[in-house]
Amino acid sequence: MKRIDLQNVVWKEGKYYVAQCLNVDVSSFGRTKQSALKNLEEALALYFEDADMISLSKIEQPEIVRRELQYA
Repeated sequence: MKRIDLQNVVWKEGKYYVAQCLNVDVSSFGRTKQSALKNLEEALALYFEDADMISLSKIEQPEIVRRELQYA
C-alpha cells in the first residue's frame, strides 16, 4: 500500500466545517472539524483509487494571507 503526505486546511463556513486538500483539488465538509476531515479522507481515498498518474502539487509552509479587494 502506498502512502502520500498531504497538506489540508479546515475552516468553518456557516454551520459546517469545510476540509480541503491543498495538494489536489478535493474537498469535503461536515458538522464538526473531525467529521469534515474524515469525509475528506474518504474523498481522497476515492480520488487516488482511480488515479493512474498522480500529480501532486508540493505545498510547503502554507499560510493564510488576508488581502482587501475593491471591485465594481
